[in-house]
Amino acid sequence: MYIPEHFRARHDAEALAFMRANPFAILISTTDAGPFATHLPLSVHAAEGKTEEAILRGHVAKANPHWRHLEQQGQCLTIFHGPHSYISPGNYVARESVPTWNYAAVHVYGNARIFSSEEDVHAILGELMNTFEPEYRSQWDELSPKYRENMLRQIVGFEIAATKVEAKFKLSQNRPREDQASVIASLDKSKDSAVSGVARMMKELRLGTVTPDEEEE
Repeated sequence: MYIPEHFRARHDAEALAFMRANPFAILISTTDAGPFATHLPLSVHAAEGKTEEAILRGHVAKANPHWRHLEQQGQCLTIFHGPHSYISPGNYVARESVPTWNYAAVHVYGNARIFSSEEDVHAILGELMNTFEPEYRSQWDELSPKYRENMLRQIVGFEIAATKVEAKFKLSQNRPREDQASVIASLDKSKDSAVSGVARMMKELRLGTVTPDEEEE
């Protein structure tokens, strides 16, 4: 991914927090017929908070051929995407300005391995339950064994070990502080969460109020 230095996330914690806050990702594999993609939720794990040791886990329907692609070619790309918004040049002080788009994304390159045994798939399913709805665990446990076994037979679990992680937060870091504050004020008014989410991320990074260099001094 092309990342100018002022848009590069500088800390592993930022990238991991973003991935966990936006777990509905796009998994992409290379096949003989061309790229193949699946949209799916993933759990994110990282030893000592290091992105280079990140592990992603999830599952796909057995009817989805993606698990066979992962089995044949383990190298894959996972894209975590978050809030985004059109940025009008009307937010800038300088008249000679052009429109752009603010957004955040994390690309995880890695190697996948498949889990097909009922025990392994059940473990991955448990992780996803704990991540997205812990309260559902009791309901799942109360379902009939026949129903649960049937559900487990219809999915294939996988794990991706990250080999490289790229995090890009394009949030007007290259603009003067006054322009950043104007962008935040404009986007913050939107009822669209994808738009207001950009303003929230900008505020979390203290854009419009203090520059990263000043913060380190």
